[in-house]
Amino acid sequence: MSTTKNYHWRIAGFYFFYYAFVGMFSPYWSLYLQSIGFGAIEIGILMSIQPVMRMVAPGIWGWLADHTGRSREVVVAAASLSALFYLGVFATTSFWGLFLVLTLMSFFWSASMPLVEATTLSWLGKNTAHYGRLRSWGSIGFIVSVVGLGYAFDHIAIAWLLWAGLVCEVGILIFARQIPKAEVLAHHTDHLPIKQIVLQPRVLALFGACFLMAVAHGPYYTFYSIYLVEHGYSKGVVGMLWALGVICEIGVFFLMPALVKRFGFTRILLASFAAAVLRFLFIGWAVDIVVILLFAQVLHALTFGSYHAASVGLVHQFFQGRHQSRGQALFGSVTYGAGGMLGGLASGPIWQHWGASVLYTFSAGMALLGLLLMWWKLRNMAESRAPVA
Repeated sequence: MSTTKNYHWRIAGFYFFYYAFVGMFSPYWSLYLQSIGFGAIEIGILMSIQPVMRMVAPGIWGWLADHTGRSREVVVAAASLSALFYLGVFATTSFWGLFLVLTLMSFFWSASMPLVEATTLSWLGKNTAHYGRLRSWGSIGFIVSVVGLGYAFDHIAIAWLLWAGLVCEVGILIFARQIPKAEVLAHHTDHLPIKQIVLQPRVLALFGACFLMAVAHGPYYTFYSIYLVEHGYSKGVVGMLWALGVICEIGVFFLMPALVKRFGFTRILLASFAAAVLRFLFIGWAVDIVVILLFAQVLHALTFGSYHAASVGLVHQFFQGRHQSRGQALFGSVTYGAGGMLGGLASGPIWQHWGASVLYTFSAGMALLGLLLMWWKLRNMAESRAPVA
């Protein structure tokens, strides 16, 4: 790490544009789909394509990266094809046309992040607790995107969203070409099949709990913006609320080295799951009470910021050596992929038939199940603390 300091900004640039794309897509894509005439179930299906691809694609690309030892080249190829297929959003507004375009784009878009996560943690070496500070640039990209677009869409047509996505895709491609090559160090688990690592009870518990956390967030990413707009909030305010959560997330990322040193990854995760239960209940039942809604967004610091940094850190501890890329890819597939898919697909019918309060109570219930699973299997885990430089 110390000999290649320039890579800090190259990795940071990738995170910035990757999560700027998320800041474009998660809050506003559902509003764009609504603007071109799609209903709740169609929106739920189209918004679930990305999680489906995050379930299917990372395992394939992770295997390819570990098998060839050319992780950076795989990331560049995936970023190139993602940008190419994204261009299809300019050519169609039909359900099946967008279904095809989003499927192809997401298959390649979702491939790169687990590989970059593994590369980043490998590059950090013994300083993995500082991962959050690098990852915070992704949060900054998200804020720039979500706030800027939120205010823009109070004055311009939501269709301009398509061009914002293209800028993000080009940025991802530029910085994909700049990241360092992943350094794979020999580890005593290299001779084991990856299945043997996955089937450890503590690994299964972590994956299962994080799967439930992703299910819990599905309604948030699918319908939160629509929910707020229907309750009288402007798109600019919607953007500010999304940004508030991410600003708090950045603060936690910078505190992670001290938090990890004091509490360890497992206790941080337990606190994150407990906060998610409260947050989704607040969103579901107090949307018209601004102070409570603001507090719910502050809790994003725990429900995503500390949660993400701690879960990625634990996965890095469990999967090392030649398994590191596939470990991160498998984690992304099971959690953000399968969990996000289930949460997104369930959102449409629940929203349509029972309303938003029931939908976000469902989210709180999923987070509670994840908390109980973590408490059952991981609370007494004698984990090694991540070194803090």
